[in-house]
Amino acid sequence: MTDHTPDAAMLAKAETLTEALPYMQRYAGKTFVVKYGGHAMGDPELQRDFAEDVVLLKAVGINPVVVHGGGPQIGSMLKRLGVESRFVDGLRVTDAETARIAEMVLAGSINKEIVGWIGQAGGRAVGISGKDAGLVQAEKVGRKTPDQLQGIERHVDLGFVGEPVAVDRSIIDTLSAAGIIPVIAPIAIGADGHTYNINADTMAGAIAAEMRASRFFLLTDVAGVLDKQGELLTDLDPAAIAELRADGTITGGMIPKLETCVAAVEAGVDAAVILDGRVPHAMLLEIFTRQGAGTLVRR
Repeated sequence: MTDHTPDAAMLAKAETLTEALPYMQRYAGKTFVVKYGGHAMGDPELQRDFAEDVVLLKAVGINPVVVHGGGPQIGSMLKRLGVESRFVDGLRVTDAETARIAEMVLAGSINKEIVGWIGQAGGRAVGISGKDAGLVQAEKVGRKTPDQLQGIERHVDLGFVGEPVAVDRSIIDTLSAAGIIPVIAPIAIGADGHTYNINADTMAGAIAAEMRASRFFLLTDVAGVLDKQGELLTDLDPAAIAELRADGTITGGMIPKLETCVAAVEAGVDAAVILDGRVPHAMLLEIFTRQGAGTLVRR
């Protein structure tokens, strides 16, 4: 006689789905803005996982909005074309030629690749940039750097590097309502008519704030925010972040990421999450399990 009792693995899958149910119900109809970048973009397996996760979110009634970066890809194209890169405070100094190449890489190849991955996973996506339908208006970014020899601050012209000053969400609402996942490249036009390259974290944070997103995910190349013992800090608020920054726990590239998270939650996003994009299905673990997977920042 054949034993028809389900095996442990099948039961575990069923239990996982029932654990996810209350979270699916809580987030149905909500908007999640996902900043996608880092090494996860270069790994075919992680690309597939990411696309499947985004399609699954849409299938359970959540409205995902993807904003992507592409710094390494821009760097490699500039190198191939023999164009020198210079950075100030982590921002690439962008002359007219570099701006053209950045737009070609971001709004062209990377944007359409991600749309293709989502299509292969069974979803419907449309690739746009901040220039499309006036989605994002940019303003030129200025930087002041200290001149140690002169004891003064000097203004550094970063060229065509911008920051978002206004977001018109109507095109995102239209696409989402039609069952389509928007995939957004961080390029926008200024009031002066110039095209500006925008830091993808900053662009995603501004869009999340305008959308009053339920969640704003920053997929990175680290596990999240770590304490001085290397343990993951799972829950932070702006006051705790200020303390960790003051005592040197938070340093380097994590500072601007957390500043973006704090700005987003203070502007109306329910919570921002810094996640390790190298972990397969990290987003699903964070959203649909009790323990989560990254560092959550809320007011």
